[in-house]
Amino acid sequence: MADDLAYGTVPAFYREVYDIVCPNPSDGKVDQDVFVKILVKSSLPKQTLSTIWEAADSKQGYLTRSGLYKALALVALAQQGKPVSEKILENYGKEELPKPHLGDLGDLRTLSAQVRREKNPNVLSYTYKDLVALDSITIDLVPEKKGLLLKHVEYEIKSECFTSAVMRRYSDFDSLYDMLISRYPYRMVPRLPPKKMIGANREFIESRRRALLRFLTLVVRHPVFHKSDVIRYFLTFQGADMQHRIREQFRGTPDEYVTSPLALSAKELVPMDTQTQYSNAREHIKRLYNSIYQLKHIVDQMAIRSAASASDMLMMAKEWNTLGSESHITSTWAMGVNESWPKIKTGLKAISVEFAALSDKHNVQGRREENNVAERLALILDLLQAYKDLGDRLEKGLLKDHQSALAKMGSIKKKKMTATVKGSDHVGEVEQLESRIIEQESQIMTMENRNYFSLHCIQMETQLVHANIDILAEVVQALSKTELQGHKELTQVWEDTTTKVDTHMTMGLLSSSS
Repeated sequence: MADDLAYGTVPAFYREVYDIVCPNPSDGKVDQDVFVKILVKSSLPKQTLSTIWEAADSKQGYLTRSGLYKALALVALAQQGKPVSEKILENYGKEELPKPHLGDLGDLRTLSAQVRREKNPNVLSYTYKDLVALDSITIDLVPEKKGLLLKHVEYEIKSECFTSAVMRRYSDFDSLYDMLISRYPYRMVPRLPPKKMIGANREFIESRRRALLRFLTLVVRHPVFHKSDVIRYFLTFQGADMQHRIREQFRGTPDEYVTSPLALSAKELVPMDTQTQYSNAREHIKRLYNSIYQLKHIVDQMAIRSAASASDMLMMAKEWNTLGSESHITSTWAMGVNESWPKIKTGLKAISVEFAALSDKHNVQGRREENNVAERLALILDLLQAYKDLGDRLEKGLLKDHQSALAKMGSIKKKKMTATVKGSDHVGEVEQLESRIIEQESQIMTMENRNYFSLHCIQMETQLVHANIDILAEVVQALSKTELQGHKELTQVWEDTTTKVDTHMTMGLLSSSS
């Protein structure tokens, strides 16, 4: 690489750190504040850090790739108790440079995104890889338990981020959803699957488990939700009755607008053309949703066809086996000179095993299509639906409240004018109306600030959709690999079947025809 050092071999670790702190390769600049945070993670004395900074600093307010590599090598030397000297590095020749200890790179990724976000609040600064690294969730069904009246389903949820395992019911998810909507009204909150329980079969329960996994995956990989104490509580609290506990724990907690440091300066964060851009984004996402919905339907049909083929092959295997096991004795009286049937019967018994194998392969293929492809498409659909729901909430809620406040203000001002015209007998009424006008103007100002903050959030949520759009690339990769693997496996079984057919059938037919 052009930006590698003139000495030593650069370890893969250096490049991994560079990719984290400089996610934009075309820029090639490592932010000074991010670099300082890297130095602090090394736990070296301040004097040593100052020396490393002076050796790596390009005096331009940022570091190049080679400057970062040099700094990482010097940090490693210092951690080994060696002098911070570039001359020592030059002695490495073609040997691999030392690797510094910087703790968990996930923390470094978070720090890097945080600094970039602070410097440019209008840029999300998260890639899909960054989002995936935030957390990984698994949800498994646990054996049915009986309540006082009805059976209920419990789920074991494991979080990689919190290294936790908790038991939750659907009603707990319901409470979590309500808390997220209440606390983060301007963020995408995925929908929950339907609650239906009475008469629920295994297919419904499994479908709901998958939907809950998608819901929680999108939630924990949301940069704002990920840091929320609501999510931490949901994923770590070990007590019972989570449904009510989480509501009690966060009752009265203000929403994001009240607590965000960006709220008061939100107007400055909203570009002039935001409404136009938002309108274009909504139309774009609507089209994405429609196309991906159709793709999901197609893949679902593929999985259904694979399951149907599995059923067909299994029935064929049974019928071939039935024919091959047929015990009725056929005489010369019945066959005459055509003695093929006993040989064919032996062949049918042999190939029935291969058709059973074909059934298994089709079954496996259907599960792959469902798990590897359809579920990823469902995840994108859930995300896009959450974006559409957010737009609807803002239109029906915030805009309606703002219009109502303006109408109320107009009514108060009209009453004030009427009272003023009536003269001195209504001085008290005028003063009261003036007080209400001031109060109402303050409320309208707050609503306007909320409106700007909501528009800023919308921009970030739109960028979050685009950060997740890499899932679509995963879908295409998974589809091609799944179909290739499935067809290879089926081809192999058909080849084995053909070999048995040639062995047991063709020779018998030829000898018969001769």
